[in-house]
Amino acid sequence: MDGDPGTQTATRTIEVFADVTCPFTHVGLRRFVERRESLGRDDVVLRVRAWPLEVVNGSTMDPDFIGEEIDLLRSSVAGDLFGGFTTSAFPGTSMPALAVAAAAYRHDLVTGEAVSLLLRDLLWEKGRDIGSPAVLAEVTDRFSLQVRDIDVEAVYDNHREGVARGVVGSPHFFTPADSYFCPGLDISRNAEGHLVIAPAGLEVEAFLSACFD
Repeated sequence: MDGDPGTQTATRTIEVFADVTCPFTHVGLRRFVERRESLGRDDVVLRVRAWPLEVVNGSTMDPDFIGEEIDLLRSSVAGDLFGGFTTSAFPGTSMPALAVAAAAYRHDLVTGEAVSLLLRDLLWEKGRDIGSPAVLAEVTDRFSLQVRDIDVEAVYDNHREGVARGVVGSPHFFTPADSYFCPGLDISRNAEGHLVIAPAGLEVEAFLSACFD
C-alpha cells in the first residue's frame, strides 16, 4: 500500500498531528483512506504533521508496551491490521522517519501523504524497521527525496505548532470545522489499571463525515 490519493488537485486538507510509531494513528489513517476510496474523494488529502512522542514523553517508545496495545486493538477494533508487526523490528527512534515524511511534504502534499502512509505500512503491516537507514533509503529513493536539515527541524517545528494548537496526543486530527483526538477509539484503564480499548462508532462517523461532507 503506497497511499497515493490520486492525481486530482486537493481542495481540502485534513491535518493530523501524529507519531509514525503510534498504532492508534495507523488505525485512524487507514479508516480515513478506506472511506475516501469508497467515496471516490481524491480531492481530500491528509497533511500528517509530526507529534514526536519521544520528545513529548522524554523517552523512546517501549516495543513491548506497543505490542500490548496492538493486541488490544486487534481484538477490539482492528482485526484486519498490524499483520506484520514484530517487537524486534520496532524502531529505536521515530525521528529519522518523521524527517523523511517532512521531506516528502516539502516536495508536495500528495507525496507527503503517500510517504506518511507507506512508512506506517512498512512498520505495521510488513514488519520493517523504519528506523533503519537502509529501509528509509528505500523510501527516499522510491520518491526521489533528499532529507535536509530543514526536514529534521520541521519535526520540532511541528511539535511546537501542535503544542500551540492544543494537541492532546497522537493522533489529533483537525478538520475544517473541528478537531478530534483519536477518533473511533475509547481508551481507558479499568479498576486494576489495565488498558482498555473499545470502539467509539459514533465518534468515528462524526469525524469521517467532517472530513468529507
